[in-house]
Amino acid sequence: GQRPAARRPGGWLLNVRARLEPGWQTHLMFADFDGSVRDAGDHLVVRSPGSPSYYWGNFLLYERLASDADLPAWLADFERDITQPDPACRHVAFGMQADAPDFAMPPAFAEAGFECFATTTMTLQPGQLRQPAVALGGGFEIRTLDLPREAPLAVDVDVACNDDGYQPAAYRLFRENQLRRYGEMAAAGWGQWFGAFAQGQMVAGLGLFGRAGVGRFQHVTTHPAWRRRGLCRALVHAACRYGQEQRGWHTLVMCADPDDVAIGIYESLGFARQSTQWSLQRRAPHDVLPG
Repeated sequence: GQRPAARRPGGWLLNVRARLEPGWQTHLMFADFDGSVRDAGDHLVVRSPGSPSYYWGNFLLYERLASDADLPAWLADFERDITQPDPACRHVAFGMQADAPDFAMPPAFAEAGFECFATTTMTLQPGQLRQPAVALGGGFEIRTLDLPREAPLAVDVDVACNDDGYQPAAYRLFRENQLRRYGEMAAAGWGQWFGAFAQGQMVAGLGLFGRAGVGRFQHVTTHPAWRRRGLCRALVHAACRYGQEQRGWHTLVMCADPDDVAIGIYESLGFARQSTQWSLQRRAPHDVLPG
């Protein structure tokens, strides 16, 4: 069988930020704010001590795709680097820095209970933003949220969009922790959370945060009862204008499921696909779906 790659001594982190594709590069920005990113030789250890239930705030990032032979070593890495420092982390999550249009999850990982998913990184440069093809209808307001005071409004929308079926109470707590973090980032001048409002309630939301001229979108959601009305397109467009015109960010980064309808919405606004990355996660016991 294929042997796992030999480990290198430390030093990857010295150059990895420049080599990472924009999706992973901007993802690490959030750990830089209130967590940590550490070089462990052949992988990066990303931790968010304030949110142990955040799978992708507590994960390992390797610079290649997984093979069957990697499973024992990668599990041992996760136990040592993530679970032992914080036993409240009950999940396992591996990111892979390797642009690949296709990747079949190794059978050993599938048998061990992992899920595999792709994420396409998209970027928007100055001059590329396009107006929505259809204007948003009347009766809607798009504005930034006053965090933390209005954080519960965003949490309610996020919980209504729990399409992957995570345990509801735990998922609400997770989203509350995330909005607390985003509120702290907004207070520190890193960006804003945006909401679309109708009939006195928030019906869609997203975050846009950045540093060093690059902004990264976070958690674009529309309440199920308000979908297919152009809210996502209008909200993303408004946030792009904020990032480009008010913050002067030269690159805006959006990461999306390549098979989801939303990716076409982002392309219609001018976002261009850059790469496809793959991730493996094993849910915490309380998040395992029955059957």
